[in-house]
Amino acid sequence: MKTNTFLTIVVAISTLLSCNNKQEQYAPSPPVIPVVEVSSRDVQGYTSFPVNIEGKVNNAVRAKISGYIKEVFVDEGQKVSAGQTLFRLETDVQSQNANAARSAINAARANVSAAEASVNAAQVEVDRLIPLVERNVISSVQLETAKANLARAKGQLEQSKAAEQQAIAGLNAIQANMDFAVVKSPVSGVIGTINFREGSLVGPSDPTPITTVSETSEVYAYFSMSEAEYLNFLEETEGKTVKEKLSNLPEVELVLANGKTYDEKGVIKTVTGQIDPSTGTIQFRATFNNSNGILTNGNSGLIKIPQNFEDVLTVPESSTYEQQGIIYVYKVINDTVFSTPVEVSNRVNNVAILTSGLDKGDLVAAKGLGQLRNRAAVTPEKVDFDSIIIIKPVM
Repeated sequence: MKTNTFLTIVVAISTLLSCNNKQEQYAPSPPVIPVVEVSSRDVQGYTSFPVNIEGKVNNAVRAKISGYIKEVFVDEGQKVSAGQTLFRLETDVQSQNANAARSAINAARANVSAAEASVNAAQVEVDRLIPLVERNVISSVQLETAKANLARAKGQLEQSKAAEQQAIAGLNAIQANMDFAVVKSPVSGVIGTINFREGSLVGPSDPTPITTVSETSEVYAYFSMSEAEYLNFLEETEGKTVKEKLSNLPEVELVLANGKTYDEKGVIKTVTGQIDPSTGTIQFRATFNNSNGILTNGNSGLIKIPQNFEDVLTVPESSTYEQQGIIYVYKVINDTVFSTPVEVSNRVNNVAILTSGLDKGDLVAAKGLGQLRNRAAVTPEKVDFDSIIIIKPVM
């Protein structure tokens, strides 16, 4: 019996050892994960804002008098010079009025001539009577009557001359209106949409202009910042005044609607003085040279403002994850990952800029964070930082 008991114990021990060997044989090894070293570097990024492009000068062209458009001398998109004729209005009524005014002038001039003749005749009578009165040939009553007639004739002459000037002024006003019938370009620039053509009735009070002339040798790019972004701009940009801060900003780039970057760089020159209460934003204006005429009034795009961060701690953006509003990374210590909270100040070009939580030289998991858990064992494989943050283009 003792022999059987001993054999039973030996068999049990052998079975247990065999199971343990199988478990060891099939136990999974820790996953291999790429890790990068927390580095200190200079980072340049951009903040982008949607922009609306307008010409340096946008002049609404309206008729100064009411009338029907008779001729259109330009087309949309055409370059014009200041003073160039754009439209001509119908002037038949003005022509008739002008003819009537010329007739009035002729009549007034005839009245002036008649009044001058009356004055001359009255003056001759006075001159004839003076010596007769002096010799007591006639009484002074006749002389005084003649002088009164002379004064009356002079008064009529002045009235006739005033009527002549009034008639001339009337003709000048009509001719001015006829000149206004020729609508000219107020500035040099490019013709926009022509809203009215031949046969349309236009006038100075029309809410819609006949067209717009835009001077686009320089263009303005308007964009808006939120109140928070504006306060950050004031805090982070060198200078005591807003004007000094604007002058210290770097040149900016313009990305057009087709995704291509405009050849010329621009300068941010102005900012409005107050927050718009309806939108909670404040408007900036950048100026771009447009000598090649590529930009037109109404273009849209994105403005890119460079941001420079010097000697900052960085990790790949793919090394971070968020839980309940807190940013974490997996810090690697002795082949084990530890979930570590960090503070991220900015994210630029796939790089997270840190202000706390890690030190230079620490190792963190570079990517594939979804398969990791806190305090999990791993097999770290160190990779180059730049190989993680560079996104290869899709072929």
